[in-house]
Amino acid sequence: MIFSYQQLAEDDYARLNEQLKKKDSIEVLKWAYRTFGDELVYACSFGAEGMVLIDLISKVKQDAAIVFLDTDFHFAETYDLIERVQKKYPLLQIKLVRPELSPEEQAASYGERLWERDPDACCKIRKLVPLENELSRYRAWISGLRREQSPSRAHTQFVNRDARFQSIKICPLIHWTEEEIWMYIKLHQLPYNELHDQNYPSIGCEHCTKPVAAGEDSRSGRWSNFNKTECGLHQG
Repeated sequence: MIFSYQQLAEDDYARLNEQLKKKDSIEVLKWAYRTFGDELVYACSFGAEGMVLIDLISKVKQDAAIVFLDTDFHFAETYDLIERVQKKYPLLQIKLVRPELSPEEQAASYGERLWERDPDACCKIRKLVPLENELSRYRAWISGLRREQSPSRAHTQFVNRDARFQSIKICPLIHWTEEEIWMYIKLHQLPYNELHDQNYPSIGCEHCTKPVAAGEDSRSGRWSNFNKTECGLHQG
């Protein structure tokens, strides 16, 4: 069978997930790279889950393709982390994907501080459209979604039909807990974003990310002034 978005039906996803349900994360990654080869890309935000996935991926395919959506609005700590990851895993093909509009061009076309007035529009310009363009080059992509992160992610499978990007989305970490993520990072002494030590469990653009108080949902620091916890990458 040809594993492509156009070829797979709902029953095929159910069958694949049944086959993989007892596999661990690295076995899911091995299956994914055997199936898709160079037509598989990891879209990484360089959060804590990203550090675990990068390390696991490096054990399966040392020269794997990784893309990061460089919105021009990320924290300095995020860019510093990417440099450290590139040094630790020199064979990985890490690509920073930027939007067509510079911040200045966006301000000229849509007004200053669009993220404060219409964060969905800002996310579309700086994240959704760039990722859509990039994923069109591949048959499938990897994501670090975990089921316990939020109610909207609770039913994520290892292999998912991604209608938003007309692609197949592979999520190897769906069963991991936050405690297990950090145990792995500490055990393997992986680099991670220093903002995690300052109560930032989920880190996005600097304008739209705040620290989270004890007991709050891990996504509550994202777009905290809006009824929004997702940028749209994982909707559909």
